[in-house]
Amino acid sequence: MTTRPTVEKMVQRAATASLLPLFFLFFPPAKSHAAASEWVTSAGGAIRLVAAQPEADGTIPAILEVKLKPGWKTYWRNPGASGIPPQITIDPSSGVVLKGIDFPAPRTFGEGPARYVGYDTPVTFPLALKRTRGDGDLALRASVFLGICEDICIPVQGELNLVLKKGEFDNPLDRARIADAVAALPQAPSTDFNVTTASFDAEAGAIRLRLQLPPEAKTGQPDLFLAGPSGMSFGEPAFGAETGIQRTADIPVKLSGKDKNIKGKPIALTVRAGSRSMETTLAFD
Repeated sequence: MTTRPTVEKMVQRAATASLLPLFFLFFPPAKSHAAASEWVTSAGGAIRLVAAQPEADGTIPAILEVKLKPGWKTYWRNPGASGIPPQITIDPSSGVVLKGIDFPAPRTFGEGPARYVGYDTPVTFPLALKRTRGDGDLALRASVFLGICEDICIPVQGELNLVLKKGEFDNPLDRARIADAVAALPQAPSTDFNVTTASFDAEAGAIRLRLQLPPEAKTGQPDLFLAGPSGMSFGEPAFGAETGIQRTADIPVKLSGKDKNIKGKPIALTVRAGSRSMETTLAFD
């Protein structure tokens, strides 16, 4: 088993959800000539894209902002048995590619089969964008698909457009929004917050973890969230009897299809403990 400090981007998929087709929302492209797109609204919230001028290496700092009305929720990268994680497709003619989406630490809602993972307050997802050609103006066109849910899940699809003009100064508020979103992401493993051991028990069908939690989290139960490749799902963690900053946990793993082996398959692990969160990638030999 090896634990890598950087998180590999998971291939995202839309899980089966209880949807209401009548409320399927599609919004036509909105014109924008600023570093932020127009808001696309739905019954439970709104979404928009914010971007800054490209860096010297072509990286484009950007975020997807999701506003949520009180009582509404949206999903994490692996929402559980049902839900729609955020999906973004960049028009290739934009001269920009999407390398991945980063996620702040989520929360768990519901129990049993109705259990899912997501957010119940406004949330911002940093985007890994990179320009693929030229050094002039960029007209960024993105198609976004996600679920915003109250008692039912309403799939929201919208086209978000913005223009980054070469030589223009960034809006300081937009830059601050992007910086705040990056700062809110889970930390890399550290000496006082990490996974000390990880193994897969094939007979039990479970990942077994030993965690080092930060001193501020010696009381209370940590939250664990896992996301793996398509065909891999995870049950509710079962914690050992330990208290303090050393904890153990078993997480059931279910593999669909013919391949029942997790060898070499990267699994993103996010841990929330106290006011801190940490993310790492697990890989089993």
